[in-house]
Amino acid sequence: MSSQAPIGVFDSGLGGLSVVAQIRRDLPAESILYCGDSLNAPYGVKHPEEVRELSFAIVDRLVKEGAKAVVIACNTATSAAADQLRESYDIPIIGMEPALKVACDRGQGKPQRVIVAATPLTLRERKFASLMDRFKASNQIFPQPCPELVRILEDGHLEDRDLVLRTLSGYLEAYDLDSIDSLVLGCTHFVFYRDFFRQLLPNRVALIDGNEGTVHHLQVVMESLGQLAPEGDRGSLVLSNSDQSQRVTDLSWHLLDL
Repeated sequence: MSSQAPIGVFDSGLGGLSVVAQIRRDLPAESILYCGDSLNAPYGVKHPEEVRELSFAIVDRLVKEGAKAVVIACNTATSAAADQLRESYDIPIIGMEPALKVACDRGQGKPQRVIVAATPLTLRERKFASLMDRFKASNQIFPQPCPELVRILEDGHLEDRDLVLRTLSGYLEAYDLDSIDSLVLGCTHFVFYRDFFRQLLPNRVALIDGNEGTVHHLQVVMESLGQLAPEGDRGSLVLSNSDQSQRVTDLSWHLLDL
């Protein structure tokens, strides 16, 4: 396959556009095919088998369109479908997981208190349980489901400051935030809420997401296969969504500009 073939990226809806933005910053020569599934969002409250079926349908399409690799820009779909997708396709399938390791490593051996904000399905799945098992003996980890954040973004209400802050405050009110070391944004939708979280958290609390690490992993994998686009190429971007309304199209491009 040509190194100039596109990278496929998909998400349950619009959150994966935060990963697209990271790819465009870090790997500007790469062309991207983005597929959002806003008609079926949110994935985080669905049964894992339904998420797997939806994920396979999207990856089938991206492969048919010539993708040289696929990034699952969705923690929920990674939890539910990544292993099965890797068994079924002969191109790299790059998944995501909450950046808990990054959060715990910040302590350099000192126990950390970490909130992991994610969808209910991500936090229920075996993949996250295994991740927690690696770190919970030495750190305090607080899984916090935040289902409404996906819907607020998908409905185009991200700029409703009162709604967003009220919703976030509801998720955080149970914590002594002065005792927290970091908060992990464990859903790509949540990356768009970074500034709002920052308003509610003490300055000492780090906000951590997995986008940069995921794109770095993508770069390493593609470089090892000799599949990075040639330097100097100008990558293209094609956006598609199961919701083909003008509202979703306009919102997608708006989110990319944030």
